[in-house]
Amino acid sequence: MLSHRIHVLSKKEELDTVRLAGKVAVVLDVLFATSTMVTALAHGATSVVPALDETGARGVAAGLAPGSFVMAGEFHAETIEGFAPPTPLALVEYGLAGRKLVYTSTNGTVAMNACAAATDVYCAALLNGCALVERLVTAHRDQAVLLVCSGSMNNFNLEDFYGAGYLVDLLARRLGEGADFSDAARVARALYLHGGPEASLLGCRVGRMMAERGLEREVRFAAQLSTLDVVPRLRDGRLLPV
Repeated sequence: MLSHRIHVLSKKEELDTVRLAGKVAVVLDVLFATSTMVTALAHGATSVVPALDETGARGVAAGLAPGSFVMAGEFHAETIEGFAPPTPLALVEYGLAGRKLVYTSTNGTVAMNACAAATDVYCAALLNGCALVERLVTAHRDQAVLLVCSGSMNNFNLEDFYGAGYLVDLLARRLGEGADFSDAARVARALYLHGGPEASLLGCRVGRMMAERGLEREVRFAAQLSTLDVVPRLRDGRLLPV
């Protein structure tokens, strides 16, 4: 049984107030960075490099053999020029099997890089909730777990907090109601239990914006619960499935 507190950070900027050493960080950017990176590994990408920004992504790509990678990403919800689309279904259709994904986003990859000082860093989405929670319960029994919502440029995003609530609910079911959840974790769980995933994601600010841009199918895909078994873990700047 996990013996330390399970806490939720409502946006990545709260990481500035937290000591990461000795803790496990689980990063969520449900629409769409972490959903996309989880999906990429589940569909045959050999690894994912979560680059901090466009410059970082291009720098990584410059050191790779042509044809061995896909470079994808967005900035302020717009696909970066010369990059593959940053959403999960579009990227799978683009073709990932056997290739490395170099990926950057406005918030999710920034949050992941900001967690580098944690003992372990994982990439989470609604899509891989059960697999991720099983990993936490079995591999990190005596470590505090931080569920880190990426948010959006210092703003709270409902979809990430909803995803954190889903993970808290799975942990509560696995560990029992007496587990040590922070108040923020309990509030996140209450949000998850209040509404279904599709309605919650399509109704939130980012979900509405994405639907208006013709990405409703992508939002509905990201709203699926535990359909993928992959658990991406950050090691030496790369996400690899454990």
